Amino acid sequence: MIFYRGCTALITGASAGLGTEFAHQLAPYAARLILVARRFDRLQDLKGELEENHPHLQVFTYALDVTSSADTDTFFQWLNNDSGLRVNVLINNAGLGDHGDFETSDWSRIQSMIDVNITALTRFSHRLIPQLRHVGQGAVLNVSSVAGLLPIPSMAVYAATKAYVNSLSESLRVELRGSGVSVTALCPGPVDTEFGSVAKREVGEGHAAPEIFKVRAEQVVREGLEAAAAGRARVIPGLLVAVVLTVASTIPIYILRHFLKSRN
Repeated sequence: MIFYRGCTALITGASAGLGTEFAHQLAPYAARLILVARRFDRLQDLKGELEENHPHLQVFTYALDVTSSADTDTFFQWLNNDSGLRVNVLINNAGLGDHGDFETSDWSRIQSMIDVNITALTRFSHRLIPQLRHVGQGAVLNVSSVAGLLPIPSMAVYAATKAYVNSLSESLRVELRGSGVSVTALCPGPVDTEFGSVAKREVGEGHAAPEIFKVRAEQVVREGLEAAAAGRARVIPGLLVAVVLTVASTIPIYILRHFLKSRN
């Protein structure tokens, strides 16, 4: 974690779940945190808590719907021209999910997933990577999912958006080789956060992941930050989840199709 000492980190989706945990774990080391999310009241509560516990830390909060191009442009105008801040750690954490058959999903829900998981993450990366490259040292940590490693019926669009995140992360990593900027994809499995309840369309819908596969948010964030600091390309938190997904990703797709069909 010494890698993050004195850094200026920007965290999207910082008002809950993994985003809040990223802020807590970076706070002892970072000099400045920029917290972005829609729910400004939660951001302000988090800011107060962090600054009280870490007097050295400056916390900047910005209420932003990352799906709005106009609002995002205004944010970057503030960040680049008015704030005087220079980001060297970007954590693309904002994300949305959906659980249920593709054909019965509301289009607005599908569009929101694409806008947040793909468009917003790409926009933030595109706007900030030149700054990170100019600084000459930094990290981009993209919060993806194990869902991006395999096609998943009943989570088809979500899994596809996370496959995009994984692919983009790998490509950017190659492009930035030698620049001092690393790109890491964090691929957690089941985690107890608000994400799961928001992804459900109805109360009681879906199948709960076995407890043995669940990894605490604190561990997910710690392993993600450590992987980014070490310049690793991808991390799957939790030994059991990592082993299972690594093995599953080596199974030929024609065999995998039969297994997925039986689970649907």
